[in-house]
Amino acid sequence: MVIDRAALEAALAGDCPPVERIRYLALLRRDSQALDEGFKLLPDSPDRRELLLILAQVYQRQYRWHDAAVLHEKALRTVRTPEEEAYVRHHIGRRLFDEARFRAAADEFQWAADLYRVADQPEPAEENRQAMRRALHVHSAERNGGRPASELS
Repeated sequence: MVIDRAALEAALAGDCPPVERIRYLALLRRDSQALDEGFKLLPDSPDRRELLLILAQVYQRQYRWHDAAVLHEKALRTVRTPEEEAYVRHHIGRRLFDEARFRAAADEFQWAADLYRVADQPEPAEENRQAMRRALHVHSAERNGGRPASELS
């Protein structure tokens, strides 16, 4: 969510780092421009993973689930550490949640939580456990006609 549109526009007009430029374009909902510039930047970008994730988010907003998934898979191929993989898995979980694939989203959030735990990152591990619980709750409610399993007895 953009709070200060003028500040983002000013940053774009100035000397903005390339990946941040793509992020700002995406935040401003200038999707075509973000995708065009982002894909041109991608082959030589030292921040390939982050750029792939930003472009995937643009596709998600457009409900282009397959295109977003392809970029997420490419981002997974860039990881070198458990923490980096956890970060990508979290993004995959968010996409799956947006797709209403709540059980699959919960699995990705759990995976991310486990990887963050291994990387000794307790705060993001807990955030992903909370996201997992939320996804499972929504999944349960969806399967039970909109009511959580705890209300059925």
